[in-house]
Amino acid sequence: MKRHVIETLLGGLVLFAAAAFLFVGFLNVETGSTSGHLVEARFNSVDGLTVGSDVRIGGVKVGTVTKQYVDTNSFEAVVKFTVDDEVELPNDSQVLISSNGLLGGKYLRIVPGHSDAVIGDEGELENTKDALSLEDLLGRAIFLVTEQAE
Repeated sequence: MKRHVIETLLGGLVLFAAAAFLFVGFLNVETGSTSGHLVEARFNSVDGLTVGSDVRIGGVKVGTVTKQYVDTNSFEAVVKFTVDDEVELPNDSQVLISSNGLLGGKYLRIVPGHSDAVIGDEGELENTKDALSLEDLLGRAIFLVTEQAE
C-alpha cells in the first residue's frame, strides 16, 4: 500500500513539473506580431526566408514577414512584411535577406536610407539584395580557385 502512495505522489510531481514547463514556455514565446504598416519588396531569390521570419533594423526586430508569392508576370518573389508603426522607413532604404550565422535561419534586414520621403502603408521598397545560398558561395570560391590555378 505504501508503494502505491509513493508512485502516486511521484506521478503527481511529474505532471506538476510538466505543467510548469508548459506555462513558462507559453510565457516566453514571442507571437509574431503582424501589427504595423504593410510593406513589400521584390527579390530574384528568397531561399530560406519563411512567413513569420523577423524583419530587423540594426539587429532589433521591428516587424514580421507575413506573405510570400511569385509574381506571375515578372517571375520575381514578392515578400510582404509588416513594420512597426513608430518606425518610418525612408523610401530609399535597402532590404537584404540575411542569415543568423552559417546554419541559422534567414531574416529581412533593413538598412535605412537617407531620403526625407518615407514609405507608407502598402508601399514598396525597391532597393533589394537577394539571398546568397551556401551552394552559390561555394561555387564562387571554387571558380576563383580554379581561375587562379590556370
